[in-house]
Amino acid sequence: MTVSRAVRLRVLLACVVLCAAASCGAHSSDHEPASRLTEAQRDTAIARSQIPGARAVGRALDVAGREAAHSAQLDTLPGR
Repeated sequence: MTVSRAVRLRVLLACVVLCAAASCGAHSSDHEPASRLTEAQRDTAIARSQIPGARAVGRALDVAGREAAHSAQLDTLPGR
């Protein structure tokens, strides 16, 4: 049983059209977020957990906090 080239081409074209139609589906912008926590809250929860790498997240948060405080302090200095 041989399938003609035209039939194979039609099947291939139908698959391409179906894949294109499926990938262009409507995306709802009204969906609920996966989490109601802020990024900082999630990072803090990770830093306090027992998972591998949590201590590194905590240290990174500490450094970021110190740098933010330092930047805020520099912003309050009188200008020249």
